Amino acid sequence: EKQAEDNNSPECSEPGTMDLKFTSSRKYISISVPSKSQAMSPHIKSVDDVVVLGMNLSKFSKPTQFFVCVSGVFMFYLIYGYLQELIFSVEGFKPFGWYLTLVQFGFYSIFGLIELQLIQDKRRRIPGKTYMIIAFLTVGTMGLSNTSLGYLNYPTQVIFKCCKLIPVMIGGVFIQGKRYNIVDVSAALCMSLGLIWFTLADSTVAPNFNLTGVILISLALCADAVIGNVQEKAMKLHNGSNSEMVLYSYSIGFVYILFGLTCTSGLSPAVTFCSKHPVQTYGYAFLFSLTGYFGISFVLALIKIFGALLAVTVTTGRKAMSIVLSFLFFAKPFTLQYVWSGLLVVLGIFLNVYSKNMDKIKLPSLLGLWKKSVEERKSRTLSQTV
Repeated sequence: EKQAEDNNSPECSEPGTMDLKFTSSRKYISISVPSKSQAMSPHIKSVDDVVVLGMNLSKFSKPTQFFVCVSGVFMFYLIYGYLQELIFSVEGFKPFGWYLTLVQFGFYSIFGLIELQLIQDKRRRIPGKTYMIIAFLTVGTMGLSNTSLGYLNYPTQVIFKCCKLIPVMIGGVFIQGKRYNIVDVSAALCMSLGLIWFTLADSTVAPNFNLTGVILISLALCADAVIGNVQEKAMKLHNGSNSEMVLYSYSIGFVYILFGLTCTSGLSPAVTFCSKHPVQTYGYAFLFSLTGYFGISFVLALIKIFGALLAVTVTTGRKAMSIVLSFLFFAKPFTLQYVWSGLLVVLGIFLNVYSKNMDKIKLPSLLGLWKKSVEERKSRTLSQTV
């Protein structure tokens, strides 16, 4: 009754007042805090999400994310490599590698714009100056790579591109201040040496080596080594999405290439040639760009989740598989040296995966094996003596 009287007193009935007198009853103050998803707007809610082709990979575990990304990279880029070689097999198309890159960048920009319209997040988080640098590197990577196919055969071009593991590690040290252990360095050396050995095996089929092609693919290799680290740093620093990265980098790159082709008078001959072969050029280029766009989405997801080095390792393994399919579909001779060089590449991939999971995978050391063998010998000698 006394408690009821206290509650009905004028002091307690006034709003904003609280009775601080000690009573036998317990009084609680409940504070409701909205959840993270309720407190944030939709575009902020998905900052840490990794969405690829409408699929949110953040909901899955790390092994599942890795499996999905690697499957996407292999599936789409194997088709991409086949179509790329098929386009350059069209008679008379080899001088127009830059125009193919222009068409490819145009399709990429359209695909990126469509994907950006389908998702809730339409903001640009990464600064425009950063995108101008990334676009320049993207043009150097893909434009010089496509153009080099006019001077080199496809396996030789892919072999050169696969040797970017070491430049990526060097770029990671200077751009992001990373430090790699001896297992990462061994993995890069194994993969690079294996693919160089593959190049020596390719010399048995008389590849079309050309100094201009070597210079072009070497410059593309340098740009490719830098771009992965720049993309990783920009996406992690500004929490940029994959669709945003693709749209702005390739649309700005499209302007770069269009300006360059217009200044060098290389646009008109390419348009004239492609208009005479629309299916073999624009038709293949559409499928080529579509599979490449899907593939780059999975590569960017790999970079954002696992880092540039692991992404390059996966794409390097994909390139080795593309070379094998190139020999199968385009009737190239085969030697056993390809097998040994391929096994060396597989060893490099295993070492890189092991370096990322050293805490989960415990391999016995040479010192441990030697001590174990010594102990076993001592136990055998002791048992024989007894």
